Amino acid sequence: MTFPKIAIVGAGPVGTTLARLLLLQAPSASVTVFEGEPSPDYRTQGGTLDLHTETGLAALKEAGLWDEFLKHARYDGEALLMTDKNLKPYVQVKPSRPTEQRSALLGGQRPEVDRAALRQMLTESLPPGMIKWGHRLVEVRRGASPQDNELVFTLAAGGTASLSGFDLVVGADGAWSRVRSALTDLRPEHAGVSIQTFEIPDAAATAPDVYRAVNRGSLFSHADGVRASLQQMGDGSLLVAVGFRTDGDDDDDDEARPRGGALDLERYKAAALARLDGWHPLIREAVSRARGGTAARGLYMLPVGFRFAHARGVTVVGDAAHLMTPFAGEGVNAGMEDARRLAGAIVAAAAAGEDDPVALDGSVAAFEADMFARAAGFTALTEAMLRYWFFSEDCPRSVFPSAMATQARFHAPKPLGPLLGGLTYGYFTLRNLVR
Repeated sequence: MTFPKIAIVGAGPVGTTLARLLLLQAPSASVTVFEGEPSPDYRTQGGTLDLHTETGLAALKEAGLWDEFLKHARYDGEALLMTDKNLKPYVQVKPSRPTEQRSALLGGQRPEVDRAALRQMLTESLPPGMIKWGHRLVEVRRGASPQDNELVFTLAAGGTASLSGFDLVVGADGAWSRVRSALTDLRPEHAGVSIQTFEIPDAAATAPDVYRAVNRGSLFSHADGVRASLQQMGDGSLLVAVGFRTDGDDDDDDEARPRGGALDLERYKAAALARLDGWHPLIREAVSRARGGTAARGLYMLPVGFRFAHARGVTVVGDAAHLMTPFAGEGVNAGMEDARRLAGAIVAAAAAGEDDPVALDGSVAAFEADMFARAAGFTALTEAMLRYWFFSEDCPRSVFPSAMATQARFHAPKPLGPLLGGLTYGYFTLRNLVR
């Protein structure tokens, strides 16, 4: 078969998963990944994430990376404690093991992996030279045919470059996707929430009480429009994040952004502690013990139900297609599932259509329709979690039954969703009554 020439913009987990799958399924494939960062370790890759059985984990297995993933996976990282600001527990989940089947009501297995480890594993699975580092996309200039679409880059080494001749350009370039701008003028909107993040290095030694409470997993506490999260990292540090409501864009929120590019750790700690006034001493201690790097950012989202008009030769996946806040844990997982399905669509079109661009275009259009349908579900779930945790009175007590029922309906087999959602709501309502 004659394989189409593919350009992938973005070397994050979604773009590299797509490249890896195409390479495995069609070794002669012509695939190039363009990444704006000059090197894989140019910046820190954030915290930790949990990969889900039917999406992120399924993509890694299909990519032939399961054994490598197990070297980095933390199944003890599935340990979860959800509390109010006084550390009164509402949900406690024990970790599983790699060979253990876990209830669909919990979303199946959800081992944790550091974002940096996941990115390294995926980028190193690709042949040298497939990723063009230091190519920051400026725009996609649409042409009369897919091969006429022109990618314009600024280069880390200096100057610019314009490339064309691709049968398909896939934007896996995140929240502020330049590829998406070739398909729609719609831009992400501020979600009304910002996050400050801190780090506790060597937490077992420097903050032993906090370390024991996290139990090598995650602890989430909610109250008064604020969410404190403590998460174990693979290097023994703890990631501490304080999310809070904000009004409008970050440009109007001085505490949620750096001044002049230099973050002041003590100033940010003081701001976080002020938001945590009256919270359990252990939560406040987690912020007080923070050392080293810190960051602050606003959260953005695309509207639930967002769609773009199909265009020959250009599509987007992952955050570029369905940006959401992190409060349902679906973002990277949904993007890796996009990669898995798009790879299958491209390979099937190449096999069936020989050198027929119509076959590829039809397969991509069908993929997009499927992606839109899937995205409607997980973006609605994510927005519901955002509203529950940050915009509800008397949280978590007042919202826990509804929040858990919403999760149960989403993760349960479709015919059982309403029943299991109702049972879950009743269970947590009863628990509230007997507290």
